[in-house]
Amino acid sequence: EKLRISEPSNAYDFGQIINAVNANKDKAACADLLTVTDPKKLPVLLSNKLEGEIFLIFIQSLEYYVVGKDPGLVYQHLFYLSKAERFKVVLALLSKSEKEQVQQLFDLLSENQNHQYSLEDLESLKKVYEL
Repeated sequence: EKLRISEPSNAYDFGQIINAVNANKDKAACADLLTVTDPKKLPVLLSNKLEGEIFLIFIQSLEYYVVGKDPGLVYQHLFYLSKAERFKVVLALLSKSEKEQVQQLFDLLSENQNHQYSLEDLESLKKVYEL
């Protein structure tokens, strides 16, 4: 059955939804979650729970479902995701192919560039993601 997604009000709710999304590898539901979640709240909602699996389903969901519709939102999520606790740890543990997925998303952001971010913004964010 399809997960019903509403904006999580706290880290616990967010964690519950993320666990359900991750268990089913439900990228569409994850995209819905990221669409209704204010990117600025991401570091607080993730708390210290960011892990490789979650990081990757975020990247894939943003790539498959969101970047074509709202590249500005994707940029915002990537920006605030990089402020989350454990971001550097997760980044350090990514495999080569996982890093390539992140690179792909950044490529799509350059192709779909809009007024919400400049290519310079994108370049400096890529450095944060060590690309």
